[in-house]
Amino acid sequence: MRRGGPLILVVMVGLLAFLGSSWFKRRAIQRKAAPHVPRVLPPGTESTASEWKYMQWNGAKPKAEIRAKDYREVAAPGKLELQGVDFKLYNKEATEYNEIVGAKADFDTATNIMYSEGEVSITLKVPVGKPPGGQLMTIKSSGVYFNTKTGKAWTDRATAFKYPAGEGTAVGASYDPQSGELALNSHADLLWRGKNPGAIPMHIETEKVVYNEKQSKVWLTPSAKMTRDTLTMNGVNPVLTIDKEHIRTVEAQNATGMDNKPDRKLDFAADHLVMDFDNTGEVSHILGERNGKLVSTTKSGVTTVHTDRIDLAFATADKTSTLQSALATGHSVIESHPAAAPGATSPPEVRVLKSDVIRAVMRPDGNEIDNVETDGPGTLEFIPVTATQPRRVLNGSRFWIKYGDSNQVQSFRTTDVSTRTDNPKQPGAKQAPAPTLTWSKELNATFQPGTSQLARLEQTHNFRYESGDRRAFADKAILEQQKNVITLNGNARVSDQTGATAAKQIVIDQDSGDFKADGDVNSTATAKNNNTGSMLSDDPVHARAQHMTTTNDNTFIRYTGNAVTWQGADRIQADVIEIDRENGKFMARGHVISQLLDKKSEQSAPADKARSAPTFTLIRAPQLIYTDDNRVAFYTGGVELEHQDVRLKSEELRAFLRPAQPKKDPPAANAASDPPAKDAQSSSLDHAFADGAVEVSSVKKKWAGRAEHAEYYVDEGKMVLTGGAPQFSDGQKGNAQGRQLTWYSGSNRLVVNGAETEQAHSLVQHK
Repeated sequence: MRRGGPLILVVMVGLLAFLGSSWFKRRAIQRKAAPHVPRVLPPGTESTASEWKYMQWNGAKPKAEIRAKDYREVAAPGKLELQGVDFKLYNKEATEYNEIVGAKADFDTATNIMYSEGEVSITLKVPVGKPPGGQLMTIKSSGVYFNTKTGKAWTDRATAFKYPAGEGTAVGASYDPQSGELALNSHADLLWRGKNPGAIPMHIETEKVVYNEKQSKVWLTPSAKMTRDTLTMNGVNPVLTIDKEHIRTVEAQNATGMDNKPDRKLDFAADHLVMDFDNTGEVSHILGERNGKLVSTTKSGVTTVHTDRIDLAFATADKTSTLQSALATGHSVIESHPAAAPGATSPPEVRVLKSDVIRAVMRPDGNEIDNVETDGPGTLEFIPVTATQPRRVLNGSRFWIKYGDSNQVQSFRTTDVSTRTDNPKQPGAKQAPAPTLTWSKELNATFQPGTSQLARLEQTHNFRYESGDRRAFADKAILEQQKNVITLNGNARVSDQTGATAAKQIVIDQDSGDFKADGDVNSTATAKNNNTGSMLSDDPVHARAQHMTTTNDNTFIRYTGNAVTWQGADRIQADVIEIDRENGKFMARGHVISQLLDKKSEQSAPADKARSAPTFTLIRAPQLIYTDDNRVAFYTGGVELEHQDVRLKSEELRAFLRPAQPKKDPPAANAASDPPAKDAQSSSLDHAFADGAVEVSSVKKKWAGRAEHAEYYVDEGKMVLTGGAPQFSDGQKGNAQGRQLTWYSGSNRLVVNGAETEQAHSLVQHK
């Protein structure tokens, strides 16, 4: 028995080992065959998963794809919580997609709305199967909602975005891929760089932005400020048009703008404004409609344009834009205030050009005007800025204006023109002179270089002129402003209260009123205060000559070159004739011939006798001086007188004209206060005194006489010879000598009076 105890222990151990081994094997088999028991999910969780993926298809093409690192479906049906979200929304062709990436998102499958509380990055238009061709537009924000069915995304939080042409920020944004519309809801701030490297960006500040990629337009509301380098524009509801990532146009209402370059400041405004840009972002064109305004300020002065519509064209090069031209249409006004030239004592006049359509072309630098023209009728006004400057207004059917340096007018031309010049009152004068008015078919003006002061004004074709009572006409007129002299050429005529003059050329000094006429001069000089200053009557004095000058307010007149003056039948001709109205003198020199109509005084003329044929007194001499005070015409240098049958020669002769006779019936209104009017035909010869080698004769009656002094009395027909042993011969009665010989032509009677101490000697021939 004692030997059997160990054996039993061994058997028991072996049995236990066998049984234990079988149990473990069976347990392992049972465990393998038993069903899997899932782990317990947190409360409210329906399911979880890792590397979750959700797809929507448009036929065989993907429409939407959502991936997540972790997925959790909550107890509420269709509510998913996603970690590490990547959402792709494909276009219709599945060639590109918009991608939304976020750390965490909640997805409601019932509404197709996905919401991400944390930061979200949105990338637009990612190409499928190939790398992007350039920088893609990305948007970063938080609190973003996504509609997985439509692809629309929106947020009301701060948003930042970058795109190929720039970048920006806003508060609140939305994007709808179906309409292609990106909206920035408030406090939008954009920096648009454009596509070209190195291009100057445009900074846009506005409240709200709506960008429609299909229409390539950007709407800024309610207003915006746009700044690019030196250019700034403010406007209401601006609209930007985009082309290939370039801003092509900016359109705004109630817009104002400024381009503040170092050498030129340009301000502009309009109720409706459109700006065009080139590929480099430079302004190429500005259009302003309704109440358009442009102000250009340079060191040369300030030019302002007001118009219904203004078009500004710019040249773009080297990252800058230069104003080339401006077109103003509709009620257009250009007002220019030139700066005073260096060394000038006063600034030039303000210039105002008005017309319906005005075109301005700039110089190559864009800072100064090269030329301006109108497409129709206009008005150009020169407004004085000092008391010494005249005011000029010109109206024409069209204007062409050329500018010189410093925006100073160099010249201008206009057609169908009328002008008005108001000259300032001269020192000591009681009032300003009468305005000067002109008319002509064409006008050309030139200005002093660098001053804008008028130098020369030329008017051609049917020129007319008025200033006070002065009138003028000519084919052509030239005003030399510095001299204030007007030259009339071709069929020239000038008239005023003192008379009228016609000639080939007339030169008028507007300051003094003096003028000179040349070439086929014809004039009519009227009496002034009943003082003709001539040996003729108070009727107008007509004259012809090659040259004529007037001075002292037309009171001194000088005719030269075959000069002739006349009144009715009374006539005087000479090489030179001078009329001094102020001093009452008439002077003639060189081949003087005077012809005076003979009219007997009322005392000597029979009242009942019929008027006989006219008789003239003809006097020739080298020189004549007439004085109106004593009505004596003094001829010198060898004189010849002819009256009826009387011939008289002498070295000198004094012709005494008849005194002026009162008219019988003066106007009753002037009878009490005005002096009697003079007889219009009172300038006939009354008597004459001749001195020096006097010779008298008669052709018809064959008598002649000699003496040193002779007196001829027209009405009596009496000739008195004295001095130098007077002699008289009669073909019928013989010869006579004496100290005084008196011949009566009417009775054919000779009276010889000798001295008391000496008998007169006479020789009488009998038949």
